[in-house]
Amino acid sequence: MKIQELIGTILAGSPELGSEQLPELLRFTHSKGITGLAVAKEGECEFDLAFLDGEPEGAILIDEKGTLYGDKAVMLLTGNEMFRFYEVKRDLVEGVIMGCRILEKGHLRKSDMFAVPEIGRKSDGLGVLTIITARNNEPQNGIRVSIRKDGQMICSDVTTEDGSVGFKLLHDKYDCIIRDRAGAITTFHIKFDDEHSRIIREI
Repeated sequence: MKIQELIGTILAGSPELGSEQLPELLRFTHSKGITGLAVAKEGECEFDLAFLDGEPEGAILIDEKGTLYGDKAVMLLTGNEMFRFYEVKRDLVEGVIMGCRILEKGHLRKSDMFAVPEIGRKSDGLGVLTIITARNNEPQNGIRVSIRKDGQMICSDVTTEDGSVGFKLLHDKYDCIIRDRAGAITTFHIKFDDEHSRIIREI
């Protein structure tokens, strides 16, 4: 049975406790010490998180390109996903976690998770960063591009037919994470300002 089908079967017999975006979900589960599974679906993309005693212990990302587990899945969370949380029996949750354990808990911060950089300070500058993905000079569409700052994922999108994505950001230094169609993840540093607002990346 595929993992997506397994989780669907588990949730069919489990009570739903509500829906929250990720930061609020983490605060809720932590305060209550609940064991269960949380699911966020958007189009063909599905995020699954497994909680033991209120702590996130497992993560799965399923989309049209394949499946990522554990830390690789967590790296592509933006914090804006809306999760439906289900209380699930402990042994079932432990079974799910065995194949998707989160090792680097720093990716999931409780208090300031995925905080968007403060805007409004004129000296910082604000603009649109355009990233274009290409292979052998050919634009690549359907590529997941994410932006991270100080270990926090702040935005994520998929490239269009011209291979580009755009993010409204403060002028600053960031990490850019690109996941290609084979599922390989590449991370590189970028400096964003008026002179560096368009970046072409070969993948």
